[in-house]
Amino acid sequence: MSTVTAPRTHSPAPAHPRTRLDWRLRFGLLSLIWGFSFLLIKVGTEGYAPFQVTLGRLVFGTAVLVAAMAVKRERLPRGARLWWHMAVAAFFLNALPFSLFAYSELTIPSTLAGICNATSPLWGMALSLVALSEDRPTRVRFAGLGLGFLGVLTVLGAWQGFHGLDATGTAMALLASLSYPVGWIYVRRTLAGTGNSHLSMTGAQLMIATVQLAVVTPLFTSFPAHFSLVPLLAIAALGALGTGLAVLIQYGLVAEVGPTTAQMVTYFIPVIATAAGVAILGESLRWTTPVGAVIVLAGAALTQVKPKT
Repeated sequence: MSTVTAPRTHSPAPAHPRTRLDWRLRFGLLSLIWGFSFLLIKVGTEGYAPFQVTLGRLVFGTAVLVAAMAVKRERLPRGARLWWHMAVAAFFLNALPFSLFAYSELTIPSTLAGICNATSPLWGMALSLVALSEDRPTRVRFAGLGLGFLGVLTVLGAWQGFHGLDATGTAMALLASLSYPVGWIYVRRTLAGTGNSHLSMTGAQLMIATVQLAVVTPLFTSFPAHFSLVPLLAIAALGALGTGLAVLIQYGLVAEVGPTTAQMVTYFIPVIATAAGVAILGESLRWTTPVGAVIVLAGAALTQVKPKT
């Protein structure tokens, strides 16, 4: 679940002001939804294959955005070149990371997956130094990058030889977190200023990602012999809330309080994911996990400090 915000595109202002929840309440709701998403992934994989979990998530998430587009009478973007760029964005921002997180949670706790997700700002800062010339490095941001990856090593217990952790599952979760900034850098380079609204662009992107998974899933999984109810409900909640509703809340926050404040949700997700995994799923918690998570979040916060002008 990416917490990096997309480049701002034109979105027409509403004709009449509407009463809405205070942004702080929506911020808290978004933190809860994304924090619990890792628990829902874990429950979903108990009854279905990872690709099936991801496909179901995308189907339910797309349905929410299509409904929102119908209510607001939004049209899908036009242009073959634009759709090609959105297909690449859909792969890196949805199809790939969602699938990697689902596969990772076959062998690692949801708490660890949630903490790995918090490394996205670190990957984003490292990549932006190479790919985005306008992002100038500073000593503070470099310090944050180093501190953040020190936190990752702490979470993994590197000095103990990563004892007790599944290397493949952990690598998948970290690659999923890396995929998000790769996707957003691509979006920033190719889809900024298209004149389409966030809603129509994201709705189209999720549609494409759904098609991508619909093609891949039958090749690597077999049709379920029976449908487990609880995992199916978890997948439905993951898609409708963790993908569909969360995107609508996120873009509303960006429009109201700006991307910097909205992005602060990053620092609450691993806390909630850890609490949910321990309290509800009974996952074990070593001291290195919370300590490392705090270091990761401190480093991520420093990487977001903008240089003074």
